[in-house]
Amino acid sequence: MAEIAFYGFSALCIGAALTILFTRNVMYAALCLFLSLLGVAALFVLAGADFLAITQILIYVGGVLVLLIFGIMLTYRPDRESNQKKNLVLTSHLNQFWGGLVALGIFGVLFWVILNANFMIIHSPQLAEFTPQRSTIRSIGVHLMTTHVWAFEVAGLMLLMALVGAAYIAAQREK
Repeated sequence: MAEIAFYGFSALCIGAALTILFTRNVMYAALCLFLSLLGVAALFVLAGADFLAITQILIYVGGVLVLLIFGIMLTYRPDRESNQKKNLVLTSHLNQFWGGLVALGIFGVLFWVILNANFMIIHSPQLAEFTPQRSTIRSIGVHLMTTHVWAFEVAGLMLLMALVGAAYIAAQREK
């Protein structure tokens, strides 16, 4: 089961990356970047690196990607001439058909998974083989606050200096 999940998430990451590479629409590329980053976070979970998975979701998906999408939405202007030439009614109905077909497919797969899932077996031998025995979050926290505390503090001071410098440069001063 873990191999199927690995290959599925790998295919999601590769497919989203190829879509980013070949699409001409910037918004579609940003949404595919979202899928790719979520796939990488899922691969981190499968590898037992729960701290990296949480960090991936919080920082990259929650912060960087949201900022990127806001920047695209505020600056992107589609080509209006090409949109006026299209038959919008036919395109709208075709998009609704394909969207409904994809939604029904996703619903069918999720319904099948829920029906075939055995929620009563929590400790299965197959699952115990792939779950980490120790959380990486605790060990990373202990190392950051004991053996690597000097590097942690220096990195914090450097980030503070960069923030103060950016605020100083961005401030408009009148002479």
